[in-house]
Amino acid sequence: MKYFYLLFLLFLISCNKPSNLTPKELRNGTFKTILEKGKYESVATRNDSMQIETYQTKKDTFYITWKNNFEYSLLKKNPKTDLDKKKFIVKITGISENSYTFSAHFKGSNYKQKGKALKLKSSTCKLR
Repeated sequence: MKYFYLLFLLFLISCNKPSNLTPKELRNGTFKTILEKGKYESVATRNDSMQIETYQTKKDTFYITWKNNFEYSLLKKNPKTDLDKKKFIVKITGISENSYTFSAHFKGSNYKQKGKALKLKSSTCKLR
């Protein structure tokens, strides 16, 4: 009976621990992105190879290519400008319980952007 109580106690303790995101969990799901100073927010749903992002009322679709667990690039599916034709490189700089921080830039540009992405939910749907 002692062992039963001990196992039950261990089970309760393990259930209360917050689970941190793993790099693999960043490849799929819905994320709310907040840029550095909190002025700009967007919501993106991604799977391993596509991302659909909504900013205000504008929706964009991107191809996503993962270099490794902490770096990926976005390329607009239907670019309209020269800037839209450039890869947007995102480097994940930290992972916490339900979010990650990142720094990003357009390939070949000195412009840098920093922000945070909160994971809203996991996604198992296929994006097209």
